[in-house]
Amino acid sequence: MSVLSGKNVLLGVTAGIAAYKTAHLVRFFIKAGANVQVIMTPASKDFVTPLTLSTLSKNPVHSTFYNKEEENELWNNHVEFGLWADLLIIAPATANTLSKMANGTSDNLLLATYLSAKSKVYFAPAMDLDMYQHPTTKKTLNKLQTFGNIMIPAEEGELASGLIGEGRMAEPEHIIAFIERDILSNLPLNSKKVLITAGPTYESIDPVRFIGNHSSGKMGFELAKCAANLGAEVFLITGPSNENINHSLIKRIDVVSAQEMYEAVHEFYNEIDIAILAAAVADYKPATVSDKKIKKKEASLNIDLIKTKDILASIGKIKEHQFLVGFALETNNEMENAKAKLNRKNLDLIVLNSLQDKGAGFKKATNKVTIIDKSENITEYPLKPKNEVASDIFNEILKRKDA
Repeated sequence: MSVLSGKNVLLGVTAGIAAYKTAHLVRFFIKAGANVQVIMTPASKDFVTPLTLSTLSKNPVHSTFYNKEEENELWNNHVEFGLWADLLIIAPATANTLSKMANGTSDNLLLATYLSAKSKVYFAPAMDLDMYQHPTTKKTLNKLQTFGNIMIPAEEGELASGLIGEGRMAEPEHIIAFIERDILSNLPLNSKKVLITAGPTYESIDPVRFIGNHSSGKMGFELAKCAANLGAEVFLITGPSNENINHSLIKRIDVVSAQEMYEAVHEFYNEIDIAILAAAVADYKPATVSDKKIKKKEASLNIDLIKTKDILASIGKIKEHQFLVGFALETNNEMENAKAKLNRKNLDLIVLNSLQDKGAGFKKATNKVTIIDKSENITEYPLKPKNEVASDIFNEILKRKDA
């Protein structure tokens, strides 16, 4: 999954030969998970058809203020387009359109939308070499950037005129990469590394049976998604889970036992900025594991259990620059037990949830948490979907990290 996933992308297409590349550009945005709408200048339809871009974007393409073919002449509201968009990308951006943008001319739907846009605006110039180098073009490009618009630089290569030089619209894959890098550079966890544990661990009794718990891993996976969407490089260490995740910034490491999780956490911990241990790790494991299935013979079966390594306590002891967050799932004396765990394991935050709260706990889509920091400041949250809980947890971290 890309940082563009879920974004509303409004693509403005103007009348340059590079408009033929917008079919690929729309496909790349859709592949990245974005919602795409296209506005074309009337003249751009000579270079690429609205049907092509409509089919690829899965949305109607607009180019006029109202649809003449409709009986009621439905108005295309440029203000609504401007409010809908998370990102406005004008590609190709011809010298004519760029000049109009710089001077506030509003003689078509795309320009009216540009002037109404509340979102970040990117533009990818496309013109011949001499036009691109002309002083008025350079003045226009500089002026647009002083407005806060972001230029995706033209590239060098063979131009429509046959000349070779600067002025080609950036290739569609380069435009996508440029926008992704720009979004990431402005996210609060850009360049940070986050480690998250999720799910249960399974401790083998024999080749068939194991000791485990009911954790689904949902909370840890939502935390990983949230961290990645904030720009972090995420190491998600998960026990057995049916949860799926697909994000370019998330590296998933699958483990089974507490020992495997312990080793994976310690492998990455030194380079980590934030660690959130949300996994439900088994506290005990069988002292011996049978290499053959234990046959049912007696009315009862006794299994000697020994403690597993305490992963959270072990990294709390060696904590240096890391911001460390633990979870406490309690059934009684919740606050007292959570505070004790916070101090005993050298945590910066602890997230308390109680199995007594309806809608909280394992295998639920929701959770109800109380967050306690190392100064024992307490913040209680109502029952929420787990993706919103993940956002709340990171908001609390961001308030305190490097504060």
